[in-house]
Amino acid sequence: MAKNKPEGYLTAKESRKISKENRRITNQFEKARKRRNVPESEYMTTMHNADNAVEFDNLHTYFFTDAGTVKSVDGVSFDVPVGKTVGVVGESGCGKSVTSLSLMQLIQRPQGQIVEGEIRLNLGNGKAYNIAKTPNEKMMNLRGNHVSMIFQEPMTSLNPVFRIGEQVNEVISLHDGEGKSKEEIKARTIKLLEMVGIANSEGVYQMYPHELSGGMRQRVMIAMALACSPRIIIADEPTTALDVTIQAQILDLLRNLKDKINSSIMLITHDLGVIAEMADYVVVMYAGRVVEKGTVREIFTNPSHPYTIGLMASKPVVGKQVDRLYSIPGKVPNPVDMPDYCYYKDRCEMCVESCSGKYPGEISLSETHKVSCYRFYDRKEEK
Repeated sequence: MAKNKPEGYLTAKESRKISKENRRITNQFEKARKRRNVPESEYMTTMHNADNAVEFDNLHTYFFTDAGTVKSVDGVSFDVPVGKTVGVVGESGCGKSVTSLSLMQLIQRPQGQIVEGEIRLNLGNGKAYNIAKTPNEKMMNLRGNHVSMIFQEPMTSLNPVFRIGEQVNEVISLHDGEGKSKEEIKARTIKLLEMVGIANSEGVYQMYPHELSGGMRQRVMIAMALACSPRIIIADEPTTALDVTIQAQILDLLRNLKDKINSSIMLITHDLGVIAEMADYVVVMYAGRVVEKGTVREIFTNPSHPYTIGLMASKPVVGKQVDRLYSIPGKVPNPVDMPDYCYYKDRCEMCVESCSGKYPGEISLSETHKVSCYRFYDRKEEK
C-alpha cells in the first residue's frame, strides 16, 4: 500500500513493481505447462482411496493481479467418492467455482495458476492423474470423457449463432466421434436430448438457444455434459435463474442420470435446500478455505463452525415466522491482504481467546465430520 494514502490505493510505481513480479512468476508456470512430450510419469499419481473419483489435496489456486496476489483457493482438501454427490456451499467469492475450474484446468491464464497441491483424478483400472501437473494435450482428452461441467449460466455458455444440434454434435465428435458417421452422431444427440426430458427433441435439434426457455437451455447444457458418460460431473449452480418447479425437475433429472451412468457429482450452490435434497456429503467454504465438511446429516443436524451455523440461521424455515432473517455481520477480509489468524474471526460471534492465534487446523469430530475452529481444540486432537 502507498504510504499516507487511502487503504487499497497503489501508486503507479508500486503497480509496475507488482506487475513485473507477477510476470516473472506466471512465466515460470506457463513455461512448465506448455512443454511438449511430457513423460506420463510426471503427472501419474496414486489415489489415497480407490473409492474416490477425485481427491483435492492442499490445493492452492492464485490470481496474480496488478493489485496483488488473490488467494482464491488457499489449501483446500476434500474427496468426491465414486457414485456420490458432494455439495460445495458458501457465499459468492469463497472459491467454489475456482476449485471446480482448477479440476477442469479452465482457470483464466496466465493470471490464474495452480501454485501448489494435487488434484488426483481416478481414471479407473488403478490409474490416476495429478491434474495440477497434467499437460494441455492430455487435458483435451480428459475433459468431456472423464470430467464434464454444467456451467453456471446456460444463456452465456451456449453459442447464440449455432443451432442446438450442432453444439451437442461437436462435443460427441471431438471426444467420442471416432469411426462414427454424421447420422450416428445426430442420432446420439437426439437420444441425449430425449434423455434429459426434452419431448420435441428433433425440433429442438434445429433451434437456436434464444428460442428455448431457461429450463430447456439448462437441459441442453446437461445433455452436453453427459454426452460421453463422464466419471465426474461438476454442476456449477445448475438451478440459477430457474423457477422453483423447473429447479425441482432439473435436480430430479441430475439425480436419476447420475445413477444411470454411475457418475459422481460435485454440486456447487448457494442454496442449502438444494444441498439437503441432493448431496451425500457437504463441504463448506469461506474465503478460499474449507471450514467444515461432513455428511449431509452431520452438517445439518450438528453444524459446528460459526460460519456454517450462521448460514443455517440465515435460511427461512417453513412454518416459522420471523420479523427479519438473520444475516452474518461484517464482511469478508480483503483477498489481497488476508489476516494471519482465522479468516472468520472479525465476523464471529463465538470467539474464544485462542482465536487470535494462527489459522486453526482441522479437527475431527467424527470419522467423516471435520471442522477448522479453535472452539473444539480442548476436545479433540489437532489433525
